[in-house]
Amino acid sequence: MKCCAAEKELTTEQAQKRIYLVGNPNVGKSVLFNALTGAYTTVSNYPGTSVEVFRGSCEIHGVRYEVLDTPGMYSLLPITEEERVARDMLLSEPPDLVLHVIDARNIERMLPMTLQLIEAGLPVVLVVNILDEAERLGLRFDLHVLEEKLGIPVVGAAVRRRRGLKEIRAAIVGFDPDERAVFSYAADLEKDISRIASCLTADYGIDARAIALLLMQRDEQLTDLVRGREGDQFAAVEAAINEIAFDRRVDLHLRISLERKRVCKGVLEGVIRQDGQKAFDWSGRLSDLTMNPWTGIPILLLVLYFGLYHFVGNFGAGTVVDFLEAGLFEEYINPWFIEMCRNWLPWNWLFELLAGEYGIFTLGVRYAVAIVLPIVGTFFVAFSLIEDSGYFPRLAMLVDRVFKQIGLNGRAVIPIVLGFGCDTMATIVTRTLETRRERFIATLLLALAIPCSAQLGVILGLLSAVPGALLVWGGTMVGLFLFIGFLSARLMPGEKPMFYMEIPPLRLPQPRNVIVKTLTRMQWYFLEIFPLFIIASVLLVIGKLTGALDALVRGLRPVMELLGLPAEAAAAFIFGFFRRDFGAAGLYDLQTGGLLSPVQLTVAAVTLTLFVPCVAQFLIMKKERGWKASLGIFLVVTLLAFGVGFSLNRLLLAVGVLA
Repeated sequence: MKCCAAEKELTTEQAQKRIYLVGNPNVGKSVLFNALTGAYTTVSNYPGTSVEVFRGSCEIHGVRYEVLDTPGMYSLLPITEEERVARDMLLSEPPDLVLHVIDARNIERMLPMTLQLIEAGLPVVLVVNILDEAERLGLRFDLHVLEEKLGIPVVGAAVRRRRGLKEIRAAIVGFDPDERAVFSYAADLEKDISRIASCLTADYGIDARAIALLLMQRDEQLTDLVRGREGDQFAAVEAAINEIAFDRRVDLHLRISLERKRVCKGVLEGVIRQDGQKAFDWSGRLSDLTMNPWTGIPILLLVLYFGLYHFVGNFGAGTVVDFLEAGLFEEYINPWFIEMCRNWLPWNWLFELLAGEYGIFTLGVRYAVAIVLPIVGTFFVAFSLIEDSGYFPRLAMLVDRVFKQIGLNGRAVIPIVLGFGCDTMATIVTRTLETRRERFIATLLLALAIPCSAQLGVILGLLSAVPGALLVWGGTMVGLFLFIGFLSARLMPGEKPMFYMEIPPLRLPQPRNVIVKTLTRMQWYFLEIFPLFIIASVLLVIGKLTGALDALVRGLRPVMELLGLPAEAAAAFIFGFFRRDFGAAGLYDLQTGGLLSPVQLTVAAVTLTLFVPCVAQFLIMKKERGWKASLGIFLVVTLLAFGVGFSLNRLLLAVGVLA
């Protein structure tokens, strides 16, 4: 996904100057990007949004700029894939200006990266963002002193409230690339840096001093780059690094990090003071409650109960769907359209295509607009409210201990939660996880036990009317999620996950942000998902007219019998392969037609939720994990879905809970 500020993206030749926005995740880079360019990316109040690079353009005082919002990074020494993308951009596409955005509340922790950017010889403007939150905590900053010490422009801002934008634009236009400070480390470390830098002869886009520091920290990717560019000279570089490591007998990475912290501490002397009149930090108190297991779990249950069960399940899947599907489509729109087609269409195949049992309008449009759209819309509203409040990072902290037992860490809550919106998008976001092992486990769990928003909404709407069914469905999903994750973590080799995450301020969602996010996601639904309903209807009509659909249904009937489901349920599973929400909507038709008992409805909902990922998700899995892993996940998920459905049917009939 790429986003442009103008009607079409500027090429490098068209853009006079290039600006990079860099910094830790969740410090406001995307908000600043939108403010500068007028474009909208996905502005999220949790880390991990900028997986790809978003481009836009702007004009300041008559000068055209291309603006790039880079993935979040903590250091020029990359750990995650997104950090590698950001660092590679700095090496391969040198910018005319770097806006380093930091969180004022964590300035001491984030300033070492500013030092790295300055050491690299990059043209840097430091944006000290989220000043409003820091000042509310009683922190006061003398940014003029910080500017003098760093030798680069420093701008204070609260971009979310549009504070400091004028000053940022002025700093961009008036930037002087010849001004910057020089920082010195301990004498022995400076000697080692100079020794390695003197061996470097190639051009890397950044200063040799920065390259030397990264080589001393054993940056494998950069080592390969230097090996390729230096040729025979690399032997001298490698020998110098090995001799330094042997002579010092210390962890050079730790030593360099500690030196940077020491330098930053000196830089910040006289810059920060604590105001004695500190305002009551209600958001901080509430933040602590959301991350404490004793209070965080009840808060999570309240969020799920009111946000998903009531708003999405009862209101979206109940009230709104009843009005649109039963009130408008069934009573007025569909009968009128079918009658018109009967009178005006002489060909049976065309009637079936448009207004038949699986017709484009009577099935595809009805499912997409009357059943799925209200559920998707209410889910997107709830998701945007929760997202903009800053709750998701706190949820990550809350579940980190549990996630470590299934081979993941709290950071994985981002793709898992996004999966409740769209599993396809969430599968892409798994690339933000550190290790290959984590990415595979997260992909497997997304394909197995995480229903997308539309499927979740339909299932919540269906099961909420059956006492106990929702509890059985939810318990089964959570149990399988944990069991398969636990089993995968024990069977798959690899490094244990580490966890680090920026915690943004906990704040009241801004209506404008919520509206824009919801409308943007609704636009995505109509542009990318709505056409799939039409395509699925066309394929189903072709299958009906050629007899292929009947053959598939007949082939699945024995499976339906094993699950204790009526033969008509086979069609819902076939629909589910095209789109998970399409299959869930098929269950809605069966339920409203009185074809499913409470036990059958529960079994069908569980099996369909666990059933194979839709076509779009499978293709993304193939792209991210490869054919072998994707086919393996497909097979495992299919066998588990029907195996669990069969066992659950037997258990419920034997116990008689839902009878």
